[in-house]
Amino acid sequence: MSQISSSTPLIGRDDELARLSEVLERARDGEARAMLVAGDAGVGKTRVLHEVAGRAAGAGMTVLTGHCVDLGDVGLPYLPFTEVLRTVAQDERFAGAFAAYPVLERLLGGGSPGDSGDRLRLFEGIAGLLADLSDIAPLLLVLEDLHWADQSSRDLLRFLLSRGILQRSAGGAPTHRLAVLASYRADDLHRRHPLRPLLAELVRLPAVERLELRPMADGEVARLVRALREGPLPDTTVRRIVERAEGNAFYAEELLAATGSGEGGVPSGLADVLLIRFEQLSDTAQQVLRTAAVAGRRVEHDVLRDAVRLPEEELETALREAVGRQVLVPGEGDTYTFRHALAREAVYADLLPGERARLHGAFARLLDGRGNRAESAAERAHHYRESHDLAPALAASLEAADHAERVGAPAEELRHLEAALDLWSAVEASARPSGEGVDRVRLMLRASSAAAHAGELHRAVSLTRAALVGVGQEADSELAARVRYTLAGNLMSVDNLTAAFAYSSEALAMIPAEPPSRTWVWAAATHVLAARQVGEKEVALRVARQALGTAERLGVPDAQADLLISLAVLEGGGRRTPAGRERLRQARELAREACNTPVEMRALFNLAIGCFESGQLDECLPWLTEGLDRARRAGLLSSPYPMEMRYLHLLVLYTLGRWDDCVRAANADADVLPATGGYTMAPALYVALARGDFRAVDRARALLEGPFDWMATLVAGIALTDAAALRGDAEEAVARMRSTVAALTDEVGTPPHVTVRLATLALSAVSDRATDLRLKGDRAGASRWAETATELVRLARTTAVHGEGGIPQGPEGQAWLARAEAEWTRAVSGPDAEAWARAVAAFDFGDVYEPARCRLRYAEALLAADRREESAVEARAAREVFARLGATVLLEQVDELIRRGRLAEAAPTASPLTAREQDVLRLLARGRSNRQIGEELFITGKTASVHVSNILAKLGAASRTEAVAVAYREGLIAPETTTHG
Repeated sequence: MSQISSSTPLIGRDDELARLSEVLERARDGEARAMLVAGDAGVGKTRVLHEVAGRAAGAGMTVLTGHCVDLGDVGLPYLPFTEVLRTVAQDERFAGAFAAYPVLERLLGGGSPGDSGDRLRLFEGIAGLLADLSDIAPLLLVLEDLHWADQSSRDLLRFLLSRGILQRSAGGAPTHRLAVLASYRADDLHRRHPLRPLLAELVRLPAVERLELRPMADGEVARLVRALREGPLPDTTVRRIVERAEGNAFYAEELLAATGSGEGGVPSGLADVLLIRFEQLSDTAQQVLRTAAVAGRRVEHDVLRDAVRLPEEELETALREAVGRQVLVPGEGDTYTFRHALAREAVYADLLPGERARLHGAFARLLDGRGNRAESAAERAHHYRESHDLAPALAASLEAADHAERVGAPAEELRHLEAALDLWSAVEASARPSGEGVDRVRLMLRASSAAAHAGELHRAVSLTRAALVGVGQEADSELAARVRYTLAGNLMSVDNLTAAFAYSSEALAMIPAEPPSRTWVWAAATHVLAARQVGEKEVALRVARQALGTAERLGVPDAQADLLISLAVLEGGGRRTPAGRERLRQARELAREACNTPVEMRALFNLAIGCFESGQLDECLPWLTEGLDRARRAGLLSSPYPMEMRYLHLLVLYTLGRWDDCVRAANADADVLPATGGYTMAPALYVALARGDFRAVDRARALLEGPFDWMATLVAGIALTDAAALRGDAEEAVARMRSTVAALTDEVGTPPHVTVRLATLALSAVSDRATDLRLKGDRAGASRWAETATELVRLARTTAVHGEGGIPQGPEGQAWLARAEAEWTRAVSGPDAEAWARAVAAFDFGDVYEPARCRLRYAEALLAADRREESAVEARAAREVFARLGATVLLEQVDELIRRGRLAEAAPTASPLTAREQDVLRLLARGRSNRQIGEELFITGKTASVHVSNILAKLGAASRTEAVAVAYREGLIAPETTTHG
């Protein structure tokens, strides 16, 4: 039997593992339970059971496993239980218990009880043995693949669960420390399968539950595939496997194993497995399935009827047989679907080449003669291509691309355009579609635009470079210029700024400014962006002003909008000022009227980031909501500006202290992001680090893999520098800060705006090190680190003062500089309360976590100055924030300061809570959910929920957060017991 291996990484399944762990917990407490684990073949039942068995063994439970085996009609009676008994008989710990039931020796000898009395004694003997074993140590019995169980094993299982080991005493008290987990394939259970009536009987028992393993989410399958392969995998390969595996871990593993074989089809071993069910059908049913397999995963009844050309009665009989054997599933709208996509592929692969081409041609012609041409274009293109009729395949591919563009599906548009480009040279020129914009170069330009909108930025660059080769010495200078400025725009999206400026310069030089033309205006607009990126501000301003006048004269509102955005950023105080934002609002309206969604989203992003930079966080969120909603409706969520907005949205939630919202939004985004969008998750990494989850370090390092990405480098640098500082690793913090700044510094030597934050984070670790060495009397060491601190603060000053384009940074940048100054003073001469007071005040623009970090330093400085009462106030204020956010790392530090400085208001009062409620409260303070509390305290999630309700009632709190705040205020949780996370 094929299975995913036990070494396969376990991805997802948190909820399923929680339920299974609860069964184990209750068993250890003396309450015998059983769980029937259902799922399709290969979905991961064995892997989940292996994980649970490992956890059980780690908790001191005895684990016994029996397997059922597919032996056709000749089954071996009691096979899984015989395997269990052999294990017990060979273990010296259980010799006495086994010897107490001599009837079991007959089973090991290969015999089978003959009469009903022997059978009953055997059943009772096995039940008694399992009960005795559970008295020695808690016991987990695992039975795998019940769908293959013989009748005797099914009868024994019925006895054990309904009358034997799960039964309670007369008083209702649990009697055995035992858990039974039994798995079966849901997809194998046809209507007459002998296991079905047993399952229906068992699930009605109070101590028996059923757990269905659903298919994995696409994001989980992608993570599994990448975890299985040591080296890097192309995104297209991962995406193809995810699409074909449909949430099935075994299929994903088999498909991955087949990559690199050069065939690209279903692995032969897997195909053999999948064809077994098919080959058991009648010849007519097999003929219908072969035809249906050519149609695809889903086929309408009338289309299948016309293609297979069978009398209606024969077709219905064949379909009833295929449905009964669970190869096909009837669906809505008179349709049929293969139960699993890979089953269809296996049937399809079994077709003869001529048969395959003939059937594809038949389906293509049938679809051509029906309505809904736009919706069926992709299907028609596929069938014509597979039937080797390439001219109509090309036409249908272009129709499909047009349809995808209309419905806002850029990824699908890209695929259809690339298919058309592949077909272009194979179709005679006279047979190709004609019309404006339908030539190879323009199709490449269109494909590059679709790739950019789909978030495939490097693919967009490749397609535009191919168009540049294709345009050659094209007489049409406007087309040549379009190719160049499009390439420049795509190069900017992958941070190749020097090359972008070169190509935008070429584009602008290829066509004259007079007479005015739309192409010149867009070339100029792109050149403005590129010039600004390489520091040519004066060039950018001059060209932008000239091009804006031309766009107004020509009446090109979306180009006007794009140029207004650039000028709003370049002129005066930039996008942070009221004048700048008014210009951006005007640009948004122009772009909207022109139906140019990408320019509209650029305006919305700049409005949002302008609010953020000016410290107006609440005003920032509505712009982000509007921008992301607009992108969603246009199908452009993966294009560059919406990706930036996703990141900024999480960053605002993080800054406002809405950390749980931040993490939830990040998790919601994770499964739909393109490969280039990993950086948008960064604020959730910042939350994880603050909460003591240093696995975020590995996720941050992963952002640096692959081609250079400016934003990924920036956010990874922040996370990794902060992680090093939180761990007290000054060397690593400084090294990471320097390498990040070096990577992000532009060609003319201007450091990135984030330098002030990076320098401050590194300074935090440096000042800790200098302070520690000074206290130990190592003046030379402290002096060396003070020199490093001086270097870092100078860099922070330069960046914050000069800012972008010579404009000083806004409130956020100035706040980081205030903290940098205070950290520098602390490193050089010791804590300065006034410097920290300024830092606390500087972050007073809506930020929650950073002012609390500064308050911790402020409290430390006040204590050093013997201003104890003020120190206590600041320490308590910082502590309340850390506790509310679950920021366990700094909660530990502030608790240590309170303890060491004796800053607590009073000794802890007598607690109204029980000891177990105190335990639950401590975990509440660390931000644990009911399920997590249950796992850590070895109680059920429901029991944890009851404890939480009792705590709220006793403390008079309306929420978990309020209960924690009350507990800290009243001293119900001692600081030293709440600081580890």
